Amino acid sequence: MERGHFQKSTLANGIRVLTERMPGSRAVSVGIWVATGSRDEPGELSGISHFIEHMIFKGTEERSALDIAKTFDRLGGFSNAFTSKETTCFHAKVLDSHLDIVLELLSDIFLNSVFDQMEVERERLVILQEISMVEDSPDECIHELFNENFWKGNPIERSILGTPETVSRIGSEDLRGHMRRFSDGERVLISAAGNIEHDKFCKEIERLFSSAISRKEPIKRVPPRANFGCFVRQKDLEQSHCLLGLKGPSSRDGERYKALVMNVILGGSMSSRLFQEIREKRGLAYAVYSFVSTFQDAGTIGIYAGVSPENTSKVVELIMKELENLSRETISEAELQAAKDNIKGGLLLSADNTDSRMTRIARNEIDLGRYISYEDVVSEIDKITIYDVKDTVKKYLDEGIALTLLGPIKDREISYCKKIIGLT
Repeated sequence: MERGHFQKSTLANGIRVLTERMPGSRAVSVGIWVATGSRDEPGELSGISHFIEHMIFKGTEERSALDIAKTFDRLGGFSNAFTSKETTCFHAKVLDSHLDIVLELLSDIFLNSVFDQMEVERERLVILQEISMVEDSPDECIHELFNENFWKGNPIERSILGTPETVSRIGSEDLRGHMRRFSDGERVLISAAGNIEHDKFCKEIERLFSSAISRKEPIKRVPPRANFGCFVRQKDLEQSHCLLGLKGPSSRDGERYKALVMNVILGGSMSSRLFQEIREKRGLAYAVYSFVSTFQDAGTIGIYAGVSPENTSKVVELIMKELENLSRETISEAELQAAKDNIKGGLLLSADNTDSRMTRIARNEIDLGRYISYEDVVSEIDKITIYDVKDTVKKYLDEGIALTLLGPIKDREISYCKKIIGLT
């Protein structure tokens, strides 16, 4: 299968290999992706995928943690890993002349990590500190609280980091067992972008990853159901932190492009309505923005603001006013075109980056099962009309509103916020 410089192959053990050739580049970005994340973990081991992310560079049967670090440093490239609610990725960026070395190293840490118990105990302390840092960062904590309440009753509500209780009980045997299930060939894909030859790359991947087994164990996920209402956590802070959320499109929903355009107009840029109204005109918040968060079977449109506690309800009222205005009043053609240009500009500028291309082809394969060209995305964005944006906002507003508040918020402010979002 080939389209432009993109190619895809599937190995005998089920591992999918994706490449996008960028002839003018001397770099290659490679990612080992697993189509499971924190929502796929047993509740009692919540945070184990993230724990593996930390432990994966801590030693294999042949290499110590120092050996791994020295090899990456010698290559002069970059390596890292991340966990999301639906995926886990181990990735690196190196010169094309070092591709064989980094592939051998990535395959070793992915297939042969030992998860030594002494290393586990040390890293556990690091992760517990990471959890504490989120608790001490209210602008991050508010997002965790929102997910916990909005998706309550579904594994997607859980923090990717896990909890102090679950992280404290995870041991090396748990990590090894989860990694065995985790590395099922059917769930793994390896993507690369840069100065790369697909056939040669596939042969090397086949040699290095032939021991990965295809167990054909499907991922069992229950689609989350949104919970609307007002959720408050009192905490002694200087600010009140507000996160208002609506249901949004999933990563597989054709409406996701409409939501992206709407988001830029609403609060996704410095010229957006929320930024101009709340920060520039009224000075009520330093940080105010909107975002679209998507999963394979659900999504969220969210608006965050950090404000003085006495201005909580005023800002919530302004947010609701801008949402309702978008759903009812006319959006100018100039405003619509500016939002489209913003998205297309960001997309096309990222096309020069090997990391961005490597990530993009992997996410398209995991979420949609197919390659989507930059031209196809631009075409979809260009089709969006003023009425599409208005209808998108109205659709999700009509389904319900959720509001999460964190800080020293007085009862009268809470009562007024509830009234604003239609709870009283």
